[in-house]
Formats: sequence, C-alpha cells, structure tokens
Amino acid sequence: MNLSRRATTAAALTVLALGGTVAATAPASATTTARAAAASYNGACGTGYKVIDSTPVGNSGKVFLTWNESTGKNCAVTIRNTPGAKIHMEVSLGALDSGQPTGRDSGRYTSYAGPVYVNGRGHCVAWSGTIGTASAGDSGHCS
Repeated sequence: MNLSRRATTAAALTVLALGGTVAATAPASATTTARAAAASYNGACGTGYKVIDSTPVGNSGKVFLTWNESTGKNCAVTIRNTPGAKIHMEVSLGALDSGQPTGRDSGRYTSYAGPVYVNGRGHCVAWSGTIGTASAGDSGHCS
C-alpha cells in the first residue's frame, strides 16, 4: 500500500469514527449541500427547449427561461428549491412590443408553476416568478 492510499484510508476511517462530523464541517461539503438544495430546471417546457437564463426567487427557488431554436418560442417555469406544502407560485413571460398576451400561470403548487410560452423570435422577452412572498424577474434575450 503506498503512502497516499494509506493517508486516504486513514482519513476515511477518521471520518467514520467521528460519525461524519469532519465532512459536515468541511467547506466543500457545505457548498455541495447548498447546490443540492438549489432549484434545477425540470424539463417542464418539453423537448428542444434549452435553458438560456435563470433568476433567483429569494432563497426559495428560481424562474428559468428557455428557448427552442426550431420553433422560435421561449418558455418559462418557476421551480422551488424543495417541494413541500402548496403555496402561492406564479410564472409570467412576455414578448416585449409584440402585441402578444403575456403567458401567466398562477396558483397554489407544491413544486413548480408553469410552463408558459410566447413566440420570442424577433422580440426581447421579460420573465418573472413568485414563490410565497418572494418575487423576481428580468428581461433581455432579444432574438
């Protein structure tokens, strides 16, 4: 057994002996835990949609903006970090100066609101999301 393998084995045994306390206090594991709790895009918009932006909604989740090149449509969905009891959630998406109605989904949901769609080709879009009392939004992505 070489020296580095012995050191790795000793470190693993130490963590086991301490019941994982060392791992729980290490900065890298804290970052990993935070990432695991963060919202990730759930594919709700369908096939061909790629995430092009996201905006945090307080500490509760994110609103994701997606684009489908072949259809020229944008889609938005608001996703909670951690699903739970039903709470007020909303997502809206509009193509600026297009004359199209803004897509909106609002209700009491456990994990996400949406998806909503607009024809974004030739327009800039604005999107927003609400989770509980936290709201956020952004605009841009002109095509």
